[in-house]
Amino acid sequence: MAILSASDRDAAAYPIQSLFVPFPLVCFTLALATDIAFWQSGNVMWQNFSAWLLFAGLVFGALAIVAGLMDLLRPRTRPLRPPFLSSLLYLVILSLALANSLVHAGDGWTAVIPYGLALSAVTFFLCLVAAAVSARKYARLAWRI
Repeated sequence: MAILSASDRDAAAYPIQSLFVPFPLVCFTLALATDIAFWQSGNVMWQNFSAWLLFAGLVFGALAIVAGLMDLLRPRTRPLRPPFLSSLLYLVILSLALANSLVHAGDGWTAVIPYGLALSAVTFFLCLVAAAVSARKYARLAWRI
């Protein structure tokens, strides 16, 4: 039986929010793909897929926020929390996705084509920026720079 010191226990901490954050990012990326498919084909099925993907991304985004708040309360995961810019970007992404979901609630071509597709593209771009900002901090922690 191994006895872990305090520093070993701190190093073994894993933030719970890391389990939920990838789901919204994937859902919002796929929502952009289904919006493009709807734009090219005009098939309403793709609009429905986009609406459901946006809903799933918002649900998992809310779960990620709750898990992130729980991680703030755990002292072992405080060094692994995302930087402020990344957290702010996640909130902006969820806000844009909520607006996009409301746009997708309409019927027909105008529910997606000018504004829904643009909101999906902006959301996707911000997801890439947030992933880059988060990866930079975790790379610094791994290499102790």
